[in-house]
Amino acid sequence: MSTYLNTLGEKTLSIAVCDRCKMKAKLVDLVSDPNAPGLRVHTYCADEFDPWRLPARAQDKITIEYPRPDVPISTPNDQLNDPSNWNDNTA
Repeated sequence: MSTYLNTLGEKTLSIAVCDRCKMKAKLVDLVSDPNAPGLRVHTYCADEFDPWRLPARAQDKITIEYPRPDVPISTPNDQLNDPSNWNDNTA
């Protein structure tokens, strides 16, 4: 025997069939299934979203962006004061 569904006062007057349990329901009571978005199902028929379908998490950034060399890059003061190390480009 068919069941009467009172849809008065709802957003839509339509009725639909749940794609899982094949029972009639108000269209506003059906939701999109998380794992198969094309299915319209009851909230209690819907599967939980499969976490393996999520994108892979981002890699950790473990490298240094601008690494410094292991040797000192500064020039000792005695080389700066020695005139033989100067380049005279004023000619």
